[in-house]
Amino acid sequence: MATRWGICSAGKISHDFTVALKSLPPGDHQVVAVAARKLDDAQEFAKKHSIPRAYGGYEALARDPDIDVVYIGVIHPYHLSTCLLFTNAKKNVLCEKPLAMNAKEAKQILASAKENDVFFMEAVWTRFFPVSVEIRRLLAQGEIGEVKMVRSEFGMPLHGVPRVMQKELGAGTMLDLGVYCLQLTCMVYNGEKPESIHATGTFMETGVDDIDVVTLKYSNNRLAVFICRSDIELPNEAVIVGTKGTIRIPGHIWCPTSLVVNGKETKYPVPEPYLPINFINSTGMRYEAEAVRQCLLKGLKESAVMSHADSLLLAEVEDEVRRQIGVVYSQDSQ
Repeated sequence: MATRWGICSAGKISHDFTVALKSLPPGDHQVVAVAARKLDDAQEFAKKHSIPRAYGGYEALARDPDIDVVYIGVIHPYHLSTCLLFTNAKKNVLCEKPLAMNAKEAKQILASAKENDVFFMEAVWTRFFPVSVEIRRLLAQGEIGEVKMVRSEFGMPLHGVPRVMQKELGAGTMLDLGVYCLQLTCMVYNGEKPESIHATGTFMETGVDDIDVVTLKYSNNRLAVFICRSDIELPNEAVIVGTKGTIRIPGHIWCPTSLVVNGKETKYPVPEPYLPINFINSTGMRYEAEAVRQCLLKGLKESAVMSHADSLLLAEVEDEVRRQIGVVYSQDSQ
């Protein structure tokens, strides 16, 4: 039986996610409803994607009995209220990253999912790409020995983009771009908490960070360094250095399609989209969608690949980086 999806929000990322679902077998995944704040937007989205039901308002989607799991694509200042709406309605949820504005909100969301006994996952799509699966396999088998260093960067010229500029939209480079560098580090070091965090950065005139340089120190003198910035484009590469070799992700670290292991490159292309997409390699969201389906079929309430503990660790480190740089959101005082 197909996993029946509800799409919460009719924005760009929801469009791309819906396109990605269409790259999977229709007998496995079906979108049965979409909701937006304005009914017109939901109806337009439904027409474009051939979705049978459109709702003006998220509450109607939460009441729909024919939905197995809801994909939440609203901007992250609204993740807390939207996630709670669906978890309290006993709906399984896949919520876009970053999960919340801070660790306090993340804890509330995860606690609600547990209390309501529903599946919940933060949509850190990168973790489910074939490249990431292969990295985990290589590390588990000790192919590059003991990892001693992880270095990554993510920089894009985004200063004209409201969600990167405006504080009330949850703007800030750490939450928007840095989360990808951080999730890679946390994956490589298997969810271990860093012993120390050192962060420095610069501000935009709106009071949010636009450049972050972060050093994480782990036990046994293992290190990670990442740079994220929203003013210029960086090579956007990552390297994992072990005592016996090196793994390199050559560009697009957030949606990787190739991997270089000790100098040998292997490519992992994503499927072509059936409609134009907004973000590069967006059909790669198919991998997280299929992972959600497999979890639901097994009756799991979280994914081992992107667990609740993983989400909380990301939020806690993000909080500490922001604290050191001096970025404060209104949600931090609530």
